[in-house]
Amino acid sequence: MQLMRRLLLLGTPAAAIVAGCATGPVDRPPAEHPTLTSEQRRLKDALRGTPVVVDTTSDGRMRVEVPLQFSFDTGRGAVKPALAAVLDRWRDPDGPERRELERELPEATGFSPANVREGLSRGLAPWSGDALRAAAQRELARGGAFARGHDVTSVLLAGAIPMPALLSVVAPLALRSPALVKTAAHDPITAPLVARSIAAVDRQLGRCVEVVGFASTDAACMETLLGADCVLATGSDDTIAAVAARIGPHQTLLRHGHRLSIALLGPAACEGDELAAAARGVALDTALWDQQGCLSPIAVYASSDTIGCRRVGTALARALDEIGRALPRGAVDADAAALFAHERAGAELRAAAGQRVVVHAARDASWAVICEPDAAPRPVPLGRFVRVHPFPAPEGPGAALGPLARHLAGVALAGFGGAQPGVEAELRAIGASWVCAPGELQPPPLDWPRDGLPALGSLVRPGAEAR
Repeated sequence: MQLMRRLLLLGTPAAAIVAGCATGPVDRPPAEHPTLTSEQRRLKDALRGTPVVVDTTSDGRMRVEVPLQFSFDTGRGAVKPALAAVLDRWRDPDGPERRELERELPEATGFSPANVREGLSRGLAPWSGDALRAAAQRELARGGAFARGHDVTSVLLAGAIPMPALLSVVAPLALRSPALVKTAAHDPITAPLVARSIAAVDRQLGRCVEVVGFASTDAACMETLLGADCVLATGSDDTIAAVAARIGPHQTLLRHGHRLSIALLGPAACEGDELAAAARGVALDTALWDQQGCLSPIAVYASSDTIGCRRVGTALARALDEIGRALPRGAVDADAAALFAHERAGAELRAAAGQRVVVHAARDASWAVICEPDAAPRPVPLGRFVRVHPFPAPEGPGAALGPLARHLAGVALAGFGGAQPGVEAELRAIGASWVCAPGELQPPPLDWPRDGLPALGSLVRPGAEAR
């Protein structure tokens, strides 16, 4: 119940007391414990002499009201300097945030220290304060001011990669919306660190973020969290469906469900030096974060015949083996290891039965490459497990990759020569939101439209005018 009180009393009211986080009155349900009275008294004392009103409604609920004319940065068309400064701090390899992440993430997530260092270095490189300002100008500018966000944005995090968590906490604040954040089960480090980082730069702005952790099975806490005006949810398709079922018609739900990425190699990238370069790039994209992200490639589609596909598989296996020495794979839980072994054994059985399947695998099971005889999708257990498929070029990406379109996020593209712009356009038409060269999947730009949603613009409150 202590956590429940934090959600009820701090989720919106604590954010609302900051000059700028609320845009009007905020009503919350009554707490079941007598601490509501003491909390109301504490808020009144803290806000004495300010325009903020703290009182009790006729039905016993606490009411916190911030007059709109005193709200945060009204009428301005600029990102809060503190938010830009936070991103610049995170990009600094010698900064306190990076040192703490490099120290704490390996134990919390299972990633190797080398993988964490390289993943942070590459992933945060394009995420500067200037990049945030530019994205806000493109997506939020309405005349001389910015469109505003929701009164409260709840953020449900998932996964173990820190960059999405960083942006999910910072983005609502760029729209003057306080954020109530539930940490990811696999990464309890990043979200609290983001909140502390914001507070270190701007203590008042830091009070606009509340980070909480509780089991997803805690129905009472989840109900409160999902009561916000806007809910930004990340997770499996089942998780997103469960959240959607609890969202009302007057709320906004932003969905980041299951996504996957691939590499698509044209004829020129299936042989010679261009193949070697492409294989190194795909191996890097796969090894970073141990293939756990939506931008980690699970398959390579090669525009070549059977011999060419096997050549691609051999080159990729060699590249994965090489990069594994610099970026060793981290810990793998028992279920994931069992699935990895099952899929590898299944491929070996198919090869032994005479099917046109070739298996490359590390002796320590730290990676596997399976050359398949056709383009049919098969299960991929992750943990540096990649399938190589022939790509029927005459059919085009739309027909060949159609089964993946619903979940497609990124494509590493190479080897199509002058036809490459047209191929990229086809990939974007079937749903790819990030198309790049092999080796560049993992550091998308800050304004990457993940799942087709503008990074900042998707958080604008419907019908809201610039404030």
